[in-house]
Amino acid sequence: MATDSPPGPLRVLVLGASLRTGSLNARLATLVGDLMAGGGADVDLATLRDFGMPLYDGDLEEAEGLPPGALALHDRLDRSDAFVIASPEYNASVPGLLKNAIDWVSRIRPQPFKTKHALLVSASPSLVGGNRGLWALRVPLEHLGTRVYPDMFSLASGHQAFTGDGRLADTGLQERLAETVSGFLSLVEADVRYVCLERRWYEFLGDRTEADITQRAET
Repeated sequence: MATDSPPGPLRVLVLGASLRTGSLNARLATLVGDLMAGGGADVDLATLRDFGMPLYDGDLEEAEGLPPGALALHDRLDRSDAFVIASPEYNASVPGLLKNAIDWVSRIRPQPFKTKHALLVSASPSLVGGNRGLWALRVPLEHLGTRVYPDMFSLASGHQAFTGDGRLADTGLQERLAETVSGFLSLVEADVRYVCLERRWYEFLGDRTEADITQRAET
């Protein structure tokens, strides 16, 4: 008798968007990855240092094609059901290195950000916790079709927020992060497992609202 095999674990790329050794956001990415693995996900932990690429230049792209780092990041994203970015805040906005990586990867067809779910988190020594940078990061991701989870997590005073074992010293914040991760995984699972759910996503005023499912930006 034929039986349906159980679905495999959700695959989540967790990306630390900082190059600095000892980065607070690398530590936060590791903690988020641990929480997701504890929730049954297959976690692919990475940092932007793994994907070196030059500044985006259309002439360079035409002459040499896409850099290996952009192709590697594309492949890791493409194999994932969802992704997490732990990003620092530079001057109340997105780090240039991260924006550059998004710009390069978005040139690949089909670009991998479309219809992926993303959770954005940040850590900073400041009292804002890097939150302004996350709001800026939503703009290019949502333009590319990413479904950015509404509940972002920003860790203020991050330089004194971690315990020796990598958890958050504030048990209330630890619980809130765990709840955020759990809620995000539940949403991703519903989207990946229950394909009968019809999705309607509208991005531009010119979208045909009578269409069953609207195609989002790929170009």
